[in-house]
Amino acid sequence: MIILGLDPGFGTMGYGVVEKDGNGNCRAVDYGVVKTPKEENFGVRLCVLEEGVNRLFDKFSPDEAALEELFFSKNVTTGIAVAHARGVMLLTCNKRCGRVFEYTPNQIKQALTGYGGADKQQMQRVVASLLRLSQIPRPDDAADALAVGLCHAYTSRFSSLFGVK
Repeated sequence: MIILGLDPGFGTMGYGVVEKDGNGNCRAVDYGVVKTPKEENFGVRLCVLEEGVNRLFDKFSPDEAALEELFFSKNVTTGIAVAHARGVMLLTCNKRCGRVFEYTPNQIKQALTGYGGADKQQMQRVVASLLRLSQIPRPDDAADALAVGLCHAYTSRFSSLFGVK
């Protein structure tokens, strides 16, 4: 199974493509970010994100997609922009594969470390270890997206609890 993990962002969207084999072993297929140009208007930047997600589907043909749920942001303006970006990502993933799942940051941390309060460095080290990578994935958004993909790979047997309705 190929899983597309997405770390929603308006300026930078992280992505991680994880392959899970029949024995439950996972490997990183690819990871990186899609950046939107700061000089462009809001609508154009959302289009860049949609195009980025579509390119990922074209290249990797994922069976399922997993996104991090939006958590409350102290900066409301940033939170609103990220919410719009998440909407574009959810829409595009649903149109492309229809199997879309969402996880809270605490659920992702719990699934990978056994502790919902793990810090960013712990998460990055665990992601690198679980995927047998020689170094921590960079940038942080890509590492976060791989964590989302891994979370789904490890918890997908419970997918009915996390599917987007």
